[in-house]
Amino acid sequence: MPRDLPLGNGDLLVTFDSRYQLRDIYFPQVGLENHTGGEPCRFGVWVDGRFAWTGDDGWERDLRYAHETLVSEVTLGHAALGLRIRCRDTVDFDRNLYLKEVTVEDVTGTDRDVRVFQHFDAHLWGNDIGDSAFYDPRTRAVVHYKGRRYFLLTGVNAKGESGLTSFAIGLKEALGREGTWRDAEDGELSRNLVAQGSIDSVGMLGLRVPANALATATFVIAAGQTYDEVRDLDKLVRERGVGSFLSRTGDYWNLWANKDETIADHLPDPLIHLYKQSTLVIRTQVDNRGAIIAGNDSDVLRFNRDTYSYLWPRDGALVANALDLAGYGEVTRRFFYLCGELMTRDGYLLHKYNPDGSVGSSWHAWSTPDGRLELPIQEDETGLPLWALWQHYDRDRDIEFVRPLYRKLVRTGADFMSSYREPRTKLPAPSFDLWEERRGIHAFTTAAVWAGLSAARDFAGAFGQHDLSKRYGTAAEEIKTAALTHLYDDERGRFVRTVTVLPDGTIAKDATLDMSMAGIFLFGMLPADDPRVVATMRALEARLWVKTAIGGFARYENDSYFQQSSDIANVPGNPWFVATLWVAEHHIAAAKSMADLDRPRELLEWCATKASRSGVLAEQVHPLTGDPMSVAPLTWSHAAYVGAVQRYARKSRLLKDQLRARVKSAGEVIA
Repeated sequence: MPRDLPLGNGDLLVTFDSRYQLRDIYFPQVGLENHTGGEPCRFGVWVDGRFAWTGDDGWERDLRYAHETLVSEVTLGHAALGLRIRCRDTVDFDRNLYLKEVTVEDVTGTDRDVRVFQHFDAHLWGNDIGDSAFYDPRTRAVVHYKGRRYFLLTGVNAKGESGLTSFAIGLKEALGREGTWRDAEDGELSRNLVAQGSIDSVGMLGLRVPANALATATFVIAAGQTYDEVRDLDKLVRERGVGSFLSRTGDYWNLWANKDETIADHLPDPLIHLYKQSTLVIRTQVDNRGAIIAGNDSDVLRFNRDTYSYLWPRDGALVANALDLAGYGEVTRRFFYLCGELMTRDGYLLHKYNPDGSVGSSWHAWSTPDGRLELPIQEDETGLPLWALWQHYDRDRDIEFVRPLYRKLVRTGADFMSSYREPRTKLPAPSFDLWEERRGIHAFTTAAVWAGLSAARDFAGAFGQHDLSKRYGTAAEEIKTAALTHLYDDERGRFVRTVTVLPDGTIAKDATLDMSMAGIFLFGMLPADDPRVVATMRALEARLWVKTAIGGFARYENDSYFQQSSDIANVPGNPWFVATLWVAEHHIAAAKSMADLDRPRELLEWCATKASRSGVLAEQVHPLTGDPMSVAPLTWSHAAYVGAVQRYARKSRLLKDQLRARVKSAGEVIA
């Protein structure tokens, strides 16, 4: 299931699936430790002897965010229960507190005794071995702990009184036990005081709901590394009241999302709304120590027993660039500092990293079948952080920020890229492509390395190291010349995806139409209106559009990742947001008139129609149903949308200014 509602503050991240089940709790770093293991933490309601979890059938659910915030606005209706429920969830922007405000409305015309239940399925440190939980009479809360991880589950009733009405703690997933959540289904809880091993717990709050009226209660989960830390958070909530945390967090994120109000002059409200929500969703996926996580959706574990909860330097650089365009440079600085720490002494960044900077899992081998060393890298992941750093510096001119990064990130990376070359062609040496599927010399990677070396050239010049600037500039020009010689195919009249230099010196070309070839213009190696780029993009548009009612662009011909159709002629692959937005970017960059912006606006509208109700963008969508597929949210998808909207607004502003200048000039001539 997609994660329709990610909520976080850079230290604590919680996510909900489409059935309004809390599925992931990451703490103290975004993406590093999932303290539920992706299992559902259920939310349920008992009334008049009947019970239902929100994950059950029978509910009408509407999951959204409150306008331009990271506070949820969830509406639940259950005809058999005769209740309407409105929930507001948030993670406080400053404190490691998750709050769920539950407002219950009677629709039967009778007074009701209602009990609401919050379940916590503990997998502290990401596993269910050796967990402990106890009822704490000092706070009237359930406390889960293991090592230096503590979670306190409590609540506030309709009278503003803190503490759970009732509770249960017990065993799960062992000795045939499903879990303590089953204890709630008769509306009563066992009040078992302590358990250890594989455990879960349930907290209950009771509500008296008058006929055709409302009553409100709130669940609170405090996260910390010691008991005193979570107890102090509980004390803070008691002193300030839960409402203050909900309101201040809504106000903070609303202010954060409205940093650039000028874009509203150029696009309709639904597209602007998705833009602002995308900036917020991106922020939930960024750890406060700098790691930009690809996507925190643990359901993908079922595909390959691994997740997207990693920092890919390429994805991170593209996300950082989008955030910089949107004005959030204070967030991206930490990413660049982290890249500086991660750069190897040999000058390259590896496949991917855990949120704490340790090396992540990888399927890239370190050797060839005959035992020769082969670097397990995607070289675009070294080039793009340098490119993004120059874009960042060129906007802010913050020399004090860049200075410590110049030697360990820029120079080290550029020295590697300028030397890691295929000797016959002078192209970058073979590495894995951005889709992480094949090894060779790729158009996208070549453009990214050129961009990284060009950035290093400019940095070296700015720092007065003109010999280095010349060396990096020469390497960039050699790579560009080689790309135009070997990656451009005169016979086809367009670029190819990949070339391979064979042992006899001949060059084999992989001419598969692949949206990654857009990198040729995305990073500035050639302008968008260069005839070779235009011809390439036209070929990509003609072949990779998904010819179903869903539409959108596939990554490449016959894309097998989560493949849903064997009709390759009409469905070359599943529609991807990133692929679709790269086509939009080309139209934006090449636009010469306002009319030329019609097509990219249509593609932005396509993205908006394929987002979830809450505004979450997946990695890809089903080509026949439009349902989200793979990971949701995918940080890269949201960043591609934010970047495209920013460039659309800037091009629209430029074209309008040019039109006004021409009208003024014509008027002066006539006068």
